[in-house]
This record gives sequence, C-alpha cells and structure tokens, in this order.
Amino acid sequence: MKKILLAIFLLLVSFIDLKAQNLEYKIITSVESIVPMGLGRSRIISSEEEQNYQDLTSERTTENNKQNKAKRSKAKIDNFEETKLLNFFSVSGINFKNIASNDAIISSKINTMVNNGWELAFVVSGVESDGGKGDGQGIYITRYIFKRIKE
Repeated sequence: MKKILLAIFLLLVSFIDLKAQNLEYKIITSVESIVPMGLGRSRIISSEEEQNYQDLTSERTTENNKQNKAKRSKAKIDNFEETKLLNFFSVSGINFKNIASNDAIISSKINTMVNNGWELAFVVSGVESDGGKGDGQGIYITRYIFKRIKE
C-alpha cells in the first residue's frame, strides 16, 4: 500500500513540475522623470504584442564575424499601453504628493496584473540622475517582471 501511495505522490509531483516549467513572462516598465521644473515625461509602458528575439539575432564567430544587419525598424512594435505618471519634480523641487500618486497608480497596475493570473517574479530598477548644474536630465526606471503558467 505504501508503494502505491508513493507512486501516486511521485506521479503528481512530476506532473506539477512539468506544468510549472511551461511559463510565460511579461515585463512592465515604469519611467519616472527627475527633470527639474516638472518638464519631463513619466509613464508606465506595457507591450501589447509579442516580439521574437531570434528575428533580430545573429551569431558571430571567429569564422563568421559579420555584423548584425537587422533593421532597427523590425525591432519596434506599434501596439503598447501607456499610462501617465506624475514627475518627481515640480517647480518647487521634489514633490512627495506626486511620488505617492505614482505609487498608487503602479500598485493598481500590479494588482490588475495579479488579478489576471500574473505573479510578480522580479523587480529591477536603475537611475540616470541629474548630473549637476546645467544637466537637467534624469530618469528613474523600474522593470516589473511577471510570470504565469501558459494557458
């Protein structure tokens, strides 16, 4: 009896493992401007179409050292969702109300993704900040990487 139960358990575990390997991923990106005076543009961007990286990839070897000649226009997609966010800076400097508002909007997007069966797997962020007097440039970018089992 124990052998039968063990066999059933192992069968179930192997089925769960196979299903878990059939995942798809989706990346949502938030770009928040840190340009003074509120002049920048801040958005959440989500692609609405798929892209096959292999169409844009070439392999370079010592025997074949030719550059990738894929056209940049083939890499661009036309269908994406764009959600307006507020800029970190206003006329008077850093605006904490804008940051709290962006947090609420980003949380809403994350909650919608989770409710649609996606699981937040990773978060990666980076900054290109204002370089000092006269620079006036800067963005704070965050990538939210979601995963779910393919249907």
